[in-house]
Amino acid sequence: MEIPDENTYAPGVEIETLAAFDLAVTAGSLAGHRLQSLDLTDRGTALLATDTRGAVFLGCRMDAGAEAKVRADGAFVFPPVPGLPFDPYRGLLYTPEALYEGLDEGGYEATPDALAYRWFRRTGTDGDVFSSMLRALHDDAVSDALDEHLTGARVVGVMGGHAMARGTEAYRGAAVLGRELTRRGLTVATGGGPGAMEAANLGAHSAPHSDAMLVKACEILAGVPSFSPSVTDWARAAFAVRERWPEGGPSVAIPTWFYGHEPPNAFAGHIAKYFANAVREDGLLARSTAGVIFLPGAAGTVQEIFDNATPNYYESRSAPTPMVLVGRSHWTEKLPAWPLLSSLAAGRAMESRIALVDTVEEAPAALARLTGGG
Repeated sequence: MEIPDENTYAPGVEIETLAAFDLAVTAGSLAGHRLQSLDLTDRGTALLATDTRGAVFLGCRMDAGAEAKVRADGAFVFPPVPGLPFDPYRGLLYTPEALYEGLDEGGYEATPDALAYRWFRRTGTDGDVFSSMLRALHDDAVSDALDEHLTGARVVGVMGGHAMARGTEAYRGAAVLGRELTRRGLTVATGGGPGAMEAANLGAHSAPHSDAMLVKACEILAGVPSFSPSVTDWARAAFAVRERWPEGGPSVAIPTWFYGHEPPNAFAGHIAKYFANAVREDGLLARSTAGVIFLPGAAGTVQEIFDNATPNYYESRSAPTPMVLVGRSHWTEKLPAWPLLSSLAAGRAMESRIALVDTVEEAPAALARLTGGG
């Protein structure tokens, strides 16, 4: 068996836009580059004239002559997969507009988000290796795009339940939290769904605007308090707010089609949506390098507390990251996660990186204290 040279699969420059492709061609070579999900059908002349040795083409469309040439150069070509409601090779994160395309014309059921969920329901348990491979390719591509997007960012996770209704004081508080964290220079990351997650992303979106903007936005959204019974109406209300105040602060959402009954919220600037919930959960917490704030929630939020506590306990991701639990009675009486968390932390490095506060207004200051910021 031939043993490949150590440089055969060495990481290459990733090209995810046509502008980056044109720049690389101008520089004279695509050798060893990774090209993701590009329509190169009108770049045939450039491909014929450019060195593509060792390049990898992931889901790129090319005319037959250009494809034959790059294959002859020794490039790896992974062709597009027809008939899918998603791109398994995508090089960029989703936007709300991309996931909700067609919302106004056909309602939520006609959007790419809903179509991808139906495909997942149809193929998720059929045991077909091709379908599972496509899901894995997609999720790996999303993780790669997410890491690139968050390079250099100070990310703080905000966790909380999906059942928190618009128009409630709890929703308003979560939105104010997202706004305050963003104004402090942090990048808010949530699970990307409704409820507390939407509220935190909304708050981040409101950060460049006046405080009165968030008050008005919450009033508008209160007209459609939940995604049930109509995801269409719920999403349209969010896009109405975004249309009125289009220039928002940055944040990320990391939802999953595993919980397809929870649609993604429209207030995050970038969305990393996954098929595999385990990959999504671990990735969300691992990327929250500036800490995690846990708002009152149920089983999902409890799971996230201890998913985050485990690497902090063993210091498997280097130093423990801050954890702030909001709602003393909730986390000590209703769902007593705090006593167990504090017992686990006793005598370990993570002991000085956990805090319990009464109100959401106290959370940013508590987070700052745990990180040595005051």
